[in-house]
Amino acid sequence: MKKQAFNPYLPSWEYIPDAEPHIFDGRVYIYGSHDKFDGISFCLNDYVCWSAPVDDLSDWRFEGVIYCRKQDPDGKGGMMNAMFAPDVCRGPDGRYYLYYFIGYKGKISVAVCDTPAGKYEFLGQVKYADGTILGTKGEPLQFDPGVFVDDDGKIYLYTGFGPVNYPSILLGGHKASEHGAMGFELEPDMLTIKQGPVYIGVKGKKEGAGTPYEGHEFFEASSMRKFGGRYYFIYSSFEGHELCYATSDDPLSGFEFGGTLVSNGDIGIDGRKKENAVNYTGNTHGSAIEINGKYYVFYHRQTNRHQFSRQACAEELKFENGKFEQAEMTSCGLNGGPLKGEGNYEARIACNLYSRKGTRWYGVLKHLRGAHPYFTQTGKDREENGDQYIANFCDGATAVYRYFAADGIKEVSVTLRGKSRGVVEVYEGEKLAACIPAEGNGLATYAAPYAGEGGVQELRFVFRGKGHPDFLSFTLIQ
Repeated sequence: MKKQAFNPYLPSWEYIPDAEPHIFDGRVYIYGSHDKFDGISFCLNDYVCWSAPVDDLSDWRFEGVIYCRKQDPDGKGGMMNAMFAPDVCRGPDGRYYLYYFIGYKGKISVAVCDTPAGKYEFLGQVKYADGTILGTKGEPLQFDPGVFVDDDGKIYLYTGFGPVNYPSILLGGHKASEHGAMGFELEPDMLTIKQGPVYIGVKGKKEGAGTPYEGHEFFEASSMRKFGGRYYFIYSSFEGHELCYATSDDPLSGFEFGGTLVSNGDIGIDGRKKENAVNYTGNTHGSAIEINGKYYVFYHRQTNRHQFSRQACAEELKFENGKFEQAEMTSCGLNGGPLKGEGNYEARIACNLYSRKGTRWYGVLKHLRGAHPYFTQTGKDREENGDQYIANFCDGATAVYRYFAADGIKEVSVTLRGKSRGVVEVYEGEKLAACIPAEGNGLATYAAPYAGEGGVQELRFVFRGKGHPDFLSFTLIQ
């Protein structure tokens, strides 16, 4: 029997940002970087892989560690040698190739394996035909490799990093890719450059003004996909919180801006501006994929008051006449429909979270909590009994759950931990459906009758009162 699927779709203790989804032999494999919970920098853990059958996107299986930084000649550990966002393809020889980069070395490395999620082994570094390593000739910083094998067997590599306002010292002595995303064609050996680098037309910050890219210029996170015979280049914009796409009939030129796929602050939904973000935002990275005739975008959200504890999420996309419509963040991302209006649900599956003061852009320093709720967990990094929850659910804190089949709900309860003196209001959209008195200390469950209208509904929980309780879970009772 299939389970319900939620966002984030992996266990609460797993932190996989930058996920690239690929289908191999009837399973969806997720290849991403790997944050350490409460780490002090990005991507401090080794690469792991998760997979699920294409006909059950709730059934994710841990495939284990597939590659360790110490296998790379430059991978000596430490914050400056983090293993950033990778990508994987199946080569013409049937083997699987992992493209990645370490720290700000400026080189793209490749590892190979006979199976999608086995133990990859270092193969080499991408190089020119004369043997010179890519990234050692003064090129812009090689960053976030995306690899793509076309229907005719040709192999393409995409890279780029667009912080044109960063000094070179912060980029390991390299320069940013001022003209946007770069592309290459590779030889069948998967290492040697046949053509490139070329700029593919996805414009960076310096050239975006006055074009359709303005406000959505390329920053990082190159990923190439092909739908309906047309090429879709997916990237993270200079704004950071959004994944955008551009399209072309050629894999290395002529890309025109298409739109936004998702924002981890739901910025752009119904015209929402940055200052009205309904989530704590930070960078995002991912891609789009077709699974059994449906389209999905994979991306990540921010947790723990900084950018170093990111979690994998996914949403279904509407795709018509070659155009994607921006997806809103939901709690039921891969579920194929709304969640059941009964049972116990962890508070951590909130798709929007904000305070009475709004939200923040998370940076590299952990913010003071102040009036802001946030996702965090008990236990240490990758401790499987560590439970994630919403901390500091204080006055005005709001958690949104989208969507539930709300017919027949008679009662709702919330489980809080810590001192609280107030009420938890539960709304169906804008209509108040329940008001739960929450007066206590320690771990306690509070309940109240539910008087909603039913149907498919967004549920919104708002705390009003004194205290800074943790919001652990809620239960819908028929």
